[in-house]
Amino acid sequence: MLHLFARTQKQKKLVHNLSCRGVSHIDFGSLKMSGGPGLESLVDQTISVITNDGRNIVGVLKGFDQATNIILDESHERVYSTKEGVQQLVLGLYIIRGDNISVVGELDEDLDAHLDLSKLRAHPLKPVIH
Repeated sequence: MLHLFARTQKQKKLVHNLSCRGVSHIDFGSLKMSGGPGLESLVDQTISVITNDGRNIVGVLKGFDQATNIILDESHERVYSTKEGVQQLVLGLYIIRGDNISVVGELDEDLDAHLDLSKLRAHPLKPVIH
């Protein structure tokens, strides 16, 4: 399976130029152009995704593609409020478009299990402005 992490215009141009030269596999993760090892190492791990509209979605990463569209299983959205604890809305199997993803991070399941989300208060995240 081919995984391209071409998120910026510069990376997309590089992918196009190299593919015209017959290059069939580009792993930006190993080139450190994506800022880390890529999503391959997070498959079947619990991750947290912050979307451009400020939502926090937690689930098990099951797959992704070259546009960084991701598939989460056993997912839920965490809704933060300053007045009451964190609500967890069950989503189940869920797809998030790559162009709506702001941040993807591995979730420390041991630490997360010890959090009392019913007592946690926080302002909801504001949308990301590009």
